[in-house]
Amino acid sequence: MNNNNLESVRKLRKNKTAYLMLSASLLGFLFFYIIPYFISMFYAFVDNPLSKSFVGLINYRDLFNNKYFLRGLKNTIIFMCISIPLNMIISLGLAMICNKIKVFSKYLNLVFLIPLAIPSATTAFFWKQVFSLNGFLNKFLGIFNFEAVDWLNSKYSMYIMVFIFLWKNIGYNMILFIAGLNNIPKSYYECAQLEGASRWQQFRIVTLTYLVPTFFLVFIMTFINSFKVFKEIYILTGDNPHENIYILQHFMNNMFMSLNYPKLVSSISILITVIVSLIIVMFIFEGRVSKNLSE
Repeated sequence: MNNNNLESVRKLRKNKTAYLMLSASLLGFLFFYIIPYFISMFYAFVDNPLSKSFVGLINYRDLFNNKYFLRGLKNTIIFMCISIPLNMIISLGLAMICNKIKVFSKYLNLVFLIPLAIPSATTAFFWKQVFSLNGFLNKFLGIFNFEAVDWLNSKYSMYIMVFIFLWKNIGYNMILFIAGLNNIPKSYYECAQLEGASRWQQFRIVTLTYLVPTFFLVFIMTFINSFKVFKEIYILTGDNPHENIYILQHFMNNMFMSLNYPKLVSSISILITVIVSLIIVMFIFEGRVSKNLSE
């Protein structure tokens, strides 16, 4: 057997191994995620898990007439519309600053990553000591004769949740932006300078343009992480928080605890549909921008 045949046999064996490993992963994903998802969706179209009488879209109609679902949906949208853009803007700004600072830049990056290593329970306990009625913030403001406020049960509660979310997630996105900035060739900036481009023009034409793939990744990660803020809210405020921070996960958790599976599954299906649709739109947008850049 000559060398070419030996090489072909080796490649065939490697491909078989790769396909075998991939098949195992796909089967696991199918049996533990896809099939259970479609089985659970059955309950969105029945009146209850016992009689299982088909009711069509009545559960969805009732869901959009439920004030708690609408409140959770509204607060979730408001939270995302505030926290996601702020997270991305601040992360990019910090990444550009850290990218310019050569001395101690690694230590700065580490400082911003520390919140990710802190467990949610510890995080919630710390912020409860800060924002509770007898917390550190009220004691500090009391020095200046300000009246004590129960921040977590006030009109400011949404902003506190946004602040906690930013504090915990900015560091991760900052590292992603730093990686994206380092992948932009310096020659692009040099060419822009030779053409007489200002710093703003360099930022708009070079930095923002070639950071599109990174923006896409950061957006997806921030979007996913925004749903995880429920852990902190739940630990801080319990099942029924202030109406400003009652989000979709609270509604779904309460439906689960009350064994109201039709409403639970209906709300989950709506949430998943929105998430998947948004990700598909972002994939299409990122693909078109990347194609334009390559041309």
